[in-house]
Amino acid sequence: MVKLKRNRPSGGPSNVVAGKKRGGGAGRGNNDPNQMIAQMQKIQEQMEQTQAELDNEEVTASVGGGMVTVVATANQEIRAVTIQPEVLDPDDIDMLQDLIVSAVNDALQQGKALAEERMGALTGGLNLPGGLGL
Repeated sequence: MVKLKRNRPSGGPSNVVAGKKRGGGAGRGNNDPNQMIAQMQKIQEQMEQTQAELDNEEVTASVGGGMVTVVATANQEIRAVTIQPEVLDPDDIDMLQDLIVSAVNDALQQGKALAEERMGALTGGLNLPGGLGL
């Protein structure tokens, strides 16, 4: 039996066991490049599938007490704009324009949040460059 001399502050784990360096810490369990590539490919496939699903996920935003409603996808595509007839006032076009802009922005923000939530679940909160293309 080999007795180890501890030259480290007490309380922390040693990285040396009987003269051999011990693997440890996050991400050091398996350094097989083929397995890492396979995992990345799987994540990429899941992200592509989720992105395709987001093309069909719709969010709805209503403003002005329901006077203007916008339906958009989580991929930032406007699908529908509904304007109630009573908001159509030729003397107040500015109000209608403001309502439309507000509803569109709200719908796009909801869609973006939904996409980030779904994609974030796949990446485990990793801060990937490019913002996942969103």
